[in-house]
Amino acid sequence: MAGFLRAAALLLTFTTGMSGLVYEVTWQKYLAILLGSHAEATSAVLGIFLAGLSLGYALFGRMTRRRIAAAASGAAPRLLLRYALIEAAIGIYALAFPSLFEVARSASLAAPLQVGLGFAFDVVLTALLIGPPAILMGGTIPVLTQALALDLDDATRIHARVYAANTAGACIGALLAGFVFVPWLGLDGSLQAMAAVNLIAAGFFAAMSFGEPQGNATSTTERGSRPGSLTRPGGMTRLAAVAALVGFAMMVIQTVAIRVSGLSFGASPFSFAIVVAVFVLCIALGSAGVSLLRTVSTRLVLVNHVVLLVVVVLLYAFVDEAPFYVHRLRGLFGVEPTDFHPFFLAGAGGLLLTLGPAVLFSGASLPLLFHLARNTESDLGATAGSLYAWNTVGSLVGALSGGYVLLLWLDLDQVYRVAACALAIATGLLALGANEFATRRAAVAGIALVSTLLIGLAMPGWHPEKLYSGLFRYRTPQPVVERGALATARSVRKGSKPKFREDGPTMSVTVNQWGVGKSKVRSILSNGKPDGTTSERDSPTMGLLALLPALVADQVERAFVIGWGTGITVGELARLPEVQEVVVAEISSAVMNAAPLFDFANGNARTSPKVTVMQSDAYRALQRAQGGFDMIVSEPSNPWVSGVEMLYSREFLEAARERLRAGGVYVQWYHEYESDLAATNLVLRTYLEVFDRVAVWYGSGGDLLLLGFEADDGRIDLDRLIERSKGRAIQAGLERSGIRTLGELLAHELVPGGVLNTIEIEAPVQTLTRPRLTHIAARAFFRGSRASVPFTGFGDAAELGRERSLLQRALA
Repeated sequence: MAGFLRAAALLLTFTTGMSGLVYEVTWQKYLAILLGSHAEATSAVLGIFLAGLSLGYALFGRMTRRRIAAAASGAAPRLLLRYALIEAAIGIYALAFPSLFEVARSASLAAPLQVGLGFAFDVVLTALLIGPPAILMGGTIPVLTQALALDLDDATRIHARVYAANTAGACIGALLAGFVFVPWLGLDGSLQAMAAVNLIAAGFFAAMSFGEPQGNATSTTERGSRPGSLTRPGGMTRLAAVAALVGFAMMVIQTVAIRVSGLSFGASPFSFAIVVAVFVLCIALGSAGVSLLRTVSTRLVLVNHVVLLVVVVLLYAFVDEAPFYVHRLRGLFGVEPTDFHPFFLAGAGGLLLTLGPAVLFSGASLPLLFHLARNTESDLGATAGSLYAWNTVGSLVGALSGGYVLLLWLDLDQVYRVAACALAIATGLLALGANEFATRRAAVAGIALVSTLLIGLAMPGWHPEKLYSGLFRYRTPQPVVERGALATARSVRKGSKPKFREDGPTMSVTVNQWGVGKSKVRSILSNGKPDGTTSERDSPTMGLLALLPALVADQVERAFVIGWGTGITVGELARLPEVQEVVVAEISSAVMNAAPLFDFANGNARTSPKVTVMQSDAYRALQRAQGGFDMIVSEPSNPWVSGVEMLYSREFLEAARERLRAGGVYVQWYHEYESDLAATNLVLRTYLEVFDRVAVWYGSGGDLLLLGFEADDGRIDLDRLIERSKGRAIQAGLERSGIRTLGELLAHELVPGGVLNTIEIEAPVQTLTRPRLTHIAARAFFRGSRASVPFTGFGDAAELGRERSLLQRALA
């Protein structure tokens, strides 16, 4: 009976581990709506979640201690029943979360606070939203360890199995959340599906509680010195410190791995999902390995941590070549839709072989530390709760520092070295407390200290040309691929030289240059992907993004620009004498640090008294901006990039329309290259859902400019456009965009205003709670396909197009 009970409990623990990871991903997307999608917001959500888990480990560890104490007087502890109530509470809370989130969002928008205080207030709201369920999730390890362990000798194995099952479920949850649940079910549907998992698990745990063995109430608290136990003074404190340092180091390494994965696969949600899945899978495997051991010695615990440190240090030498190896892997697959999932599955396999061993040894760390600590506390639940609380506190600090704070001053390679130093310190602490090494522990500790200094100071930095090459954009192997990573990286840069590099909290930004003097051309890249150049290839589009609304809006006094990039769009607006203020929302501090390199191309826009830069998520900045705008220009990155699809959502477009003054215009960049019909139709369908009249112009190459008009008619005043185009500042701006005549300008109109409104575009609407665009766009990017706007050359659409065509009207 006990064997069946354990097996069933572990299976249920697997499913609740899966639901826990899906919750984390889903809540992160919900709370990006509230806090924004910048690094501070992401770190805050992860930090609150981990803090809740840590508090839950500690609280439920103490709860098991009280129940065991009560059992000494004859009362049944009924821990499985109590755990069933915990799972039921999580499921019910998940069902209520969407409603609670809307209440919190309304409170946020209603609070009349400044930007800094407003963010702090929203962080408090976030803590109130996800803190309670996170605390409840922290009950898994301490409660089930105490409930399922038969005696002290059995404790290490059952503890490792609970940890392994829960973490293995989280691995599946990471993959399902990224590839299935969110794109198929949306955020609300994902919560409902996982709530069902928790409620079903609660019912089974409640049923199993009637067969729960009660003999473990006292036998697991019998303490005594055993071979390999840690009995030196301060033993538990030392183990807690080791657990915290390991948690810190591995969370920092995970954040670095996610960033490097974005540089290798492209910064899509899929690269994030496979890194998280590999991490939790290897943690589960490491813990499961401990559960198979018949005996555990202090020597084994120390050796595990020494090997972990060595593997992490050795891995450092190969990280900067990750984009090269992923590029070679990409060459093994085609561009068919059926190649998409196999490619990422193969990528996960590559991560498993390279990063997996380090994470596997870290996964064994906590069960091994628990084995040493099991004799230092009054019961198993309290021991597990304490160790996991400190480990999670370390993970919390690692998430905040590795994902945000350290990246304010350090680059990715330096952040990785900080993590390795933390592991070296943990190994030294463990050696100092090992009785079996009384004569050698000082030597081991000294070696760990020297290792820390060497890791921190002597290891060379990662090669920037290899790491930031952007090879993920190339679907077939480069001709020089056999010559190695550096030669391949240089082949795609086509002779450019690096001028700037910074790993900011939000993204890694690099600037490359071709030529010198007046002939120089510079490009800015975010996470290895070009986001703008000063060449004739991109500058016409960036110029038209500013000049088009200035030509067609009723007034042109106040503008809001989303994304700085090269600053060309901002510069063109600031040059216009009619424009009095340009507010810019730029999420990345690294982009602004690179801005001086583009002063030559944008008329020193950053020094213009008209320009105000807000370092903020665009949605949050737009919602909290003061007053209305005559022109809003959105210049986001490609929609397959994580966090960008919010700027294409119905809610964001509605917020933009609400901020437009009467007669105002909203202009958004989109692209035909590396896109497809499904993605383009979704973008246009969402646009039409918000704006009564929509026009499409083109810039250069495959760039599209989508215009949404605040006015119901949306008919452009041609006479006013012609008159404004004669202005000296406008003419100069048009010439910089390669446009010298009125005919050349009007030829850029692709679909006149209102024509798309007359046709039926079969596509869903992109919303914040049903985000589809990133997943559709990522597949189109993988294939390298090309899209086009819907055909409007017949019927009512064609007739209206002839009537409203600016070129036709001008010729008439």
